[in-house]
Amino acid sequence: MKPIQLSESDSLVEYEKKFKALADQQRLKILNLLCEAGSECVCDLSEKMDMPQSKLSYHLKILLDADLVTKETKGTWSYYQLNQPIINHLLSEELCCLFRPSC
Repeated sequence: MKPIQLSESDSLVEYEKKFKALADQQRLKILNLLCEAGSECVCDLSEKMDMPQSKLSYHLKILLDADLVTKETKGTWSYYQLNQPIINHLLSEELCCLFRPSC
C-alpha cells in the first residue's frame, strides 16, 4: 500500500485538531454515547454525562471544531451525531500508512 498524499483539506494541522479532541476522556465518553444512541439531544447528553450543560457545550464545541460530530438544531434543542465518515477515516488503514514506513 502506498502512503497517502496530504491535500490541503487533509493537512497535518487538521489531524492534530482531531487527535487533540480525542485526547480527553470526557470527549471519548461523549463519542461513545453518540455511537450507541445515533443522535442525542444536548439535554439528554448532559444528564447521561452528569455534567453541567455549559461544560458539556465546551466539549461538544471542541468535537464540532474537529469535525468529529455534527449538530442539527430543532427548535431550541441541538442534537448531536457522530460524523461517521470522518471517524471511519481516522480509524482507517489509510491513515495508518502515514505512520508506517512499509506501506
